[in-house]
Amino acid sequence: MNFLWLLGVLLAVIFITPDNLEQWGISHGPLKFLREYIMLAMAGISFVTAPLSSKMRKENNFTFDPILEVAYLFIGIFIAMAGISFVTAPLSSKMRKENNFTFDPILEVAYLFIGIFIAMIPALEILKAKGAELGVTQPWPLDNAPTYLTFLSMAQGLESTNPTGLPISPELAHLGIPDELLAAISLGAVFMGAMTYIGNGPNFMVKAIADEWGYRTPDFFTYALKYSIPILVPIFIVVTLIYLV
Repeated sequence: MNFLWLLGVLLAVIFITPDNLEQWGISHGPLKFLREYIMLAMAGISFVTAPLSSKMRKENNFTFDPILEVAYLFIGIFIAMAGISFVTAPLSSKMRKENNFTFDPILEVAYLFIGIFIAMIPALEILKAKGAELGVTQPWPLDNAPTYLTFLSMAQGLESTNPTGLPISPELAHLGIPDELLAAISLGAVFMGAMTYIGNGPNFMVKAIADEWGYRTPDFFTYALKYSIPILVPIFIVVTLIYLV
């Protein structure tokens, strides 16, 4: 449910821009903060409904099946759109050449993550077997998908050898870890991913595209120190206090 409120925030950021507000004739007065009003409303609704989520799931026999069906539908739509794009505008088309389209940024990210995941396979197996000895005991940020897999394996090892006693919903029975641990790990990997270029693949891809076009972009550490730490860290602390503590 909270994902829907987050989606509302993203849509507000994407579509309610200063230029659009000016076109709509509401760039002045109280409505010039329409985007911020919507974002605050989404945050408020999320805060009100979040404490009830686990209780509501149990009372209504909630399952993730409908959500997965919608997710598969969207994946199919994205694949179909990509196919239509290639059919209607081949790589040799004039439009792609005028836009200097290349696969270089995508391939750069793909090679990086393929290497990371291959190198992680032995480590993940060790963590599944020895997770209880290492433990998931401290709340620290996770910044990417490989980190998510690492902590997921640790949580599986922890639960199999030293059960936490936390409830495990039927939807997570195949993973064998409690809802609370998976929620914390998922939040860390998804939201904290914006902390670095490598954390979220799109961050790195956008940087690669900008560099290819000759635009100046901050390096890895400048991005973290100048943008993500002062802006995102306070937000994520609030998210942690509201939903996990």
